[in-house]
Amino acid sequence: MPLSALDRATVWLNSEPLTADGLRGRVVLADFCTYSCVNWLRTVPYVKAWHRAYRERGLTVVGVHAPEFGFEHDLDNVQHAALELGVEYPIVLDTEFRIWRAFDNHYWPAVYLVGSDGRVAFHHFGEGAYEETERAIQRQLGVDEATVEVDADGVSKAADWQTLKSPETYLGRSRSENRSSDARAGALALNHWTLAGPWLVGQQVAVLERAGGAIAYRFHARDVNLVLAPPAAGAVRFTVRLDGEPPGDASGLDVDASGDGTVSDPRMYQLVRQRAAIRPRTFEITFLDAGARAYVFTFG
Repeated sequence: MPLSALDRATVWLNSEPLTADGLRGRVVLADFCTYSCVNWLRTVPYVKAWHRAYRERGLTVVGVHAPEFGFEHDLDNVQHAALELGVEYPIVLDTEFRIWRAFDNHYWPAVYLVGSDGRVAFHHFGEGAYEETERAIQRQLGVDEATVEVDADGVSKAADWQTLKSPETYLGRSRSENRSSDARAGALALNHWTLAGPWLVGQQVAVLERAGGAIAYRFHARDVNLVLAPPAAGAVRFTVRLDGEPPGDASGLDVDASGDGTVSDPRMYQLVRQRAAIRPRTFEITFLDAGARAYVFTFG
């Protein structure tokens, strides 16, 4: 039974360690996540709502945090993210991917609904299928009622799939695609990007060695997000430009209208959220301090 992998897990948030025996007779929703993933972040309001609605009726939600990036191995970082997101259900740190392998999982996010008999009764990979997932929960609990109402906004707002034409783009060497050798932001083709300044590009991350470096991306989407981390000591100030101008009312949650922001924690930063008609535009972020670490662009 896949839940038996919980028995060897020792690091938990929001709960004492849970075991397969202790969960016997409960319905368990295993929610595989990594906290900087935009696709998981957009599911959080729904999982939180199911936890609140059904925990007294036999459902246990377990967040299985399987880290994608190095900084997501850090307990303090995961704890801070859970607090900021208002996640109150149990979270187990699956840093060695033992629970991940027990479920034969391959995705972030992914949910597996384990019935009271210990067998997987339902699963879904990625975003969406929220009503289908909740109905599966209700069937396992013997509940028949309206699904919960969820207000997903801010960073959790669903992507505008009709206008989303830019893909997830990693900056580290191991998964990098469409990097342009031309450092001029204005010369980029759609979905191509470039680095300007002294960057050290590793397997997972590009690290800025001196202040004044920049990243540019020609995109087509409502939102621009970028997973960033500061150096070990201190924060990193930055400015954002859209087609060479301050973003104004197209600024994201982590940027003001003039384009100014600060990388203070390792996480996903929402840098652009457009309110006007979507068209190809050039995004550019310039870092005013050294040490910025850039991992992956995502769009919405």
